[in-house]
Amino acid sequence: MTEQRAITDIVFDMGNVLMTFDGHAFAEAYADTPEDAELIYGALFGRTEWALLDSGTIDHETIARVAEAHVPERLLPNLRACIAGWPELSEPIAATNALACRLKKQGYGIYVLSNASTRIGEQLGHMPAMSVVDGWVASAFERIMKPDPAIFRALCERYDLVPSQCLFVDDSLDNCVGAEVAGMRSFHFTGNVDELEAAIAEAH
Repeated sequence: MTEQRAITDIVFDMGNVLMTFDGHAFAEAYADTPEDAELIYGALFGRTEWALLDSGTIDHETIARVAEAHVPERLLPNLRACIAGWPELSEPIAATNALACRLKKQGYGIYVLSNASTRIGEQLGHMPAMSVVDGWVASAFERIMKPDPAIFRALCERYDLVPSQCLFVDDSLDNCVGAEVAGMRSFHFTGNVDELEAAIAEAH
């Protein structure tokens, strides 16, 4: 009889774990000066409405209207281009994508759980590890956000996962705590993929 390993499924956050998310860099890509970049950032990514978008409380048309009201008219074309194109500037984090692919080959289930808007597919669409992902949940579709334990439970219920056999990986310590309340183990990711891989091996 084979001994069951403690961890069978790895649940990754997306932003700054599998894919970069840097609102300042996104804004800079659509601005001609640092000052204009700051105006675009402040009107879009830097507003509390961005969290409402991720929560599914408001839609993309609403946040666009809000953002347009907070930039000079001359920057409206830049802002609109940023709104349309920023997901393409979210870049894969090579080391964690490679790790996810290795873990899949080792027999782990691979899942993504992200506080993200309904446009999450535009990021996942150019994420290398997406080819090995067994399922994903995004906050805007659930209308629940991390660190609420309910979103972790929703993932487990949808994909028939046992929380105690899941390791959740996130760059937010608060989100890790939420996962643990839901019965998962967690790893606070600070950029060191070797540490993450070692922690997974120890949990085997």
